[in-house]
Amino acid sequence: MSGGARSPIVGIDLGTTFSLVAVLEQGVPRLLPNAVGEVLTPSAVSVGDDGSLLVGAAAAARATTHPERTALAFKRDMGTERKVLLGELELSPQELSAMVLGALKRDAELALGVPVAEAVVTVPAYFDDVQRQATRAAAEIAGLKVERIVNEPTAAAIAYGLHHRDRELRAVVLDLGGGTFDVTVLEIMEGVIEIQSSAGDSRLGGGDFSVVLAEWAAARREQAGEPDLRSDRQGWARVLQAAEEAKRRLSELETTRIVAPQVPVQGGARVDLDLAVTREQAEAAWAGLLERLRAPIVRALGDAGLAPHQVDEVLLVGGATRMPCVVRLAAQIFGRLPLRSLPPDEAVAMGAAIQAALKEGNASVEDLVVTDVAPFTLGVESAVQFGQQFVNGVFTPILERGTVIPASRVRQFGTIADGQQSIRIAVFQGEHSLCRDNRLIGQYQVRVPRGAAGAESVDVRFTYDLNGILEVETTVCSTGKAETLVLEQTPGRMAREEIERARRAMAKLKFHPREALPNATALARGEALYLELTGSRREELGLVLARFRAALDRQEDAAIEACRLELLQAVGALRRG
Repeated sequence: MSGGARSPIVGIDLGTTFSLVAVLEQGVPRLLPNAVGEVLTPSAVSVGDDGSLLVGAAAAARATTHPERTALAFKRDMGTERKVLLGELELSPQELSAMVLGALKRDAELALGVPVAEAVVTVPAYFDDVQRQATRAAAEIAGLKVERIVNEPTAAAIAYGLHHRDRELRAVVLDLGGGTFDVTVLEIMEGVIEIQSSAGDSRLGGGDFSVVLAEWAAARREQAGEPDLRSDRQGWARVLQAAEEAKRRLSELETTRIVAPQVPVQGGARVDLDLAVTREQAEAAWAGLLERLRAPIVRALGDAGLAPHQVDEVLLVGGATRMPCVVRLAAQIFGRLPLRSLPPDEAVAMGAAIQAALKEGNASVEDLVVTDVAPFTLGVESAVQFGQQFVNGVFTPILERGTVIPASRVRQFGTIADGQQSIRIAVFQGEHSLCRDNRLIGQYQVRVPRGAAGAESVDVRFTYDLNGILEVETTVCSTGKAETLVLEQTPGRMAREEIERARRAMAKLKFHPREALPNATALARGEALYLELTGSRREELGLVLARFRAALDRQEDAAIEACRLELLQAVGALRRG
């Protein structure tokens, strides 16, 4: 990298399915390759046969052969207490994400030739405070300083705006990745990118379309009297992989087949799955998911005060937007064909790199200004009095969604009983009138002087920063005593000691050597395909695998490279065939 040995700030798209790392060089985002020469790194972790940890492509390839030792889609569980058991290791979503971030950090350092200590990381716009804090904790465990967290569709808008900063237009970004869906309405004017609204669904992505297609196939087989394809974990992993591949082919073809030979089912039996599926059948099965896509789009437009016809351009981001049904839905809503002017899988990482350059004060983007908004409403639980009766559990907003950030808002709350000595502040995120229908972010007690009902009150101030991180400050009005409070531990929120403990534990783990990852990845991809094939094609691949293993045993570099290339070519040819 030019500019000597200065440590750059990198941009990272930490995705549900794939993750990427990028930097801005000479005013242009550059995606950095991983150990196998690819820019897309699967967000996957697996425990190898020798007990070492594999991250990325090699881990993803083991999902069908070793599903019980492989973790995927753990980003969806960020900010929860869920643990994943991989061999002897029990890992949290933060720790698994830290492994992916650590791999991206090492890849960036190798590509740039300098240490990397800081990153700008993207998250779904609808990630709440707990999930954002969990993302920051994962980065800390990986040895990365993260001061700036950016919403994924905002990052995509930044990447788009870099190429169109001389234009004036209103645009909508539809970001459908592997596990999340975000909608952002923005306006570009004279180099200023103003985010006007955001909405989304943090548990809806391309992976859900694959699951529904797999469920459709399983149901069809059950109707024909066949065994349940979901009854065996490894077998179901095979079916999900076959459905994923069929889903991708249906983006180009009107009909294809969901094929998974010799799928293990409960009881030790094996069955062959070979089922024709048309695009029409798949889209009928996906009808519920497509309807879920519509709701955030309508909400984002409403928050921005726009009708669909007032939008100049619709931008598609995320690999799942390649599906024709998604393109068609966007065209129906907006009355125009959407654009895919940037690579769907890469736009978010490109925007993260630009945001990193903005943070560094890079001269090539000094004329670019970005504003953002709060994607959801934040408030507290309160009690409302009707005559002599109090109704508890009412959600009282303090900071409304759509507020330009950073922002600070305050509301006052009082005691409701004689002699009350404390006020419980329970912080919620959501859009429902009752707290029980929203998400609890955290809660704490504020001490107040004893007095008559209504005699004491506190000001509760919410400060929401550019990263979507919430700070809560309370002031007891009668005494003027103010405190900036840390919310009590909520599920998935890691304390400082836990982060440090996880960092120390991570340092002791045995990771597969980076220089050997190309071989491990080729072998894992070959084994995954071998599991699917039958007959002469399987026998052909078996011979190639045997030659590669023999070369690895002999530790002859030239032979290993030749056999690895032969294996990758064979895998590509057999998959196409």
